[in-house]
Order: sequence, then C-alpha cells, then structure tokens
Amino acid sequence: MASATFVPPPPHEMMTALDNLEKFLHEPGTLPVLIQCGLAHAQFETIHPFLDGNGRVGRLLITLLLRERRILERPLLYLSVFLKAHRQEYYDRLTAIRTDGDWEGWLRFFLRGVAEVSGAATRTARSILKLREETRQKLADSALGGRLLDYLFERPVISVRAAEEHLGCSYGAASHLIEQMERMGVLRETTGQKRHRLYRYEPYLALFEQQGVDTEPKGPKQESSSEEGRP
Repeated sequence: MASATFVPPPPHEMMTALDNLEKFLHEPGTLPVLIQCGLAHAQFETIHPFLDGNGRVGRLLITLLLRERRILERPLLYLSVFLKAHRQEYYDRLTAIRTDGDWEGWLRFFLRGVAEVSGAATRTARSILKLREETRQKLADSALGGRLLDYLFERPVISVRAAEEHLGCSYGAASHLIEQMERMGVLRETTGQKRHRLYRYEPYLALFEQQGVDTEPKGPKQESSSEEGRP
C-alpha cells in the first residue's frame, strides 16, 4: 500500500474528528470494551493527527483504554508485536475500512490479535514465575543475592554501582555477587569494557525477546520511520 493512497483529514476537519473521538471514548458502556478499543484505534489512525508517531500513540491508546476500563491491572498487552508480525494485513484492514466500510474485517483481525497476544502474555507470566523460583534456589545461600534478584525484575540491566546502592553493601561485595551471578548464567556483561560495565538479566529479558518485544532502550531518533504516511 503506497503512502499516497491515504490522505488524512485537513486541520479544520481533524479537530472536529478528534472531538468526536473523545466523545466516543467517554460514552457510557454501550459497546464491549474490546470492540470500543478496536474502533477507537482505527478511527485515531484515520484521523492521523501528528506528523509522526501516530502508530505508536494509537497502539498506546488501546492499552490506556484497557487500563482505564480496569480490564488490565498492568499495561502488559503488547499488541505491537502482533501488528508488526502482520504489518501488511494491518494496513490493508484499515484501508478496507476507509474504502469499503469493512469494519467487521478489521474487528475480526483486531480481536484475533488481542487473543494471540493475551495467550502469549499468559505463557510469559508463567515462565517468569518459574524462572524466579529456579533462580532463587540457585541463590538460596545468599541473602544479598535474593534481594538483588527481586531488584532485577524491576531493573533487568544493572551496574555494580547500582547494585551497591540498592543493597547498601560495599562495592566489593556487590561486584563479587554480580560476578557470581554471571558465572551462574543469570547475568551477562554487555559492554565489553573494563569500566562502567552493564549486566543484563539475560534469562528474564529472553522471555520477552522470544515474543518479539524489543528490550533495548531507544531514543527518539532511533524509532522506526516506517510509520511515515502509514496508519
């Protein structure tokens, strides 16, 4: 689908469209929540209010709606993974709404994505619990190791200095503990440097990477430009 096949509304119509979308989001529950999320996402992508980042904001809108409606306790639905894996069908389904009014086809595609991603998230959650217990057993003889393990689930990339500060121990003790966890295969050094080294909780991050979730931090300029002109 060439980017020129879709032209978003001009600014004077865009504001009216956004106003209508806002009213739709705040309507009382006349629709199932997932249906409302699917409709809202498609409509936001059609309005296309920004020069860049419409896809990311539109996907975030889904998660925020599910949180606001108390369907999700935490923002753990990575629908971006499904949409990236089915990128062309995603574009085609949105285009079919605009050209043929095919809302049913879009909603079937959207709900299939929610089902697949939810199943994957459930499996990942179970794997995380299993990993936590297995790693905790390896560190059973180290009180500091157990505390650092809990911290790694919040901050899976860590330095010796950060471990020292969190544990309230000496730098040497933190360094020794990280070296021990590196030998166990729990942590992996990522910089290859002698100073300012960083360590990844490799088995934990691998669970997300198996789903296609990007676990590397990005700056604004590193975001993909493939959304230019796209829904």
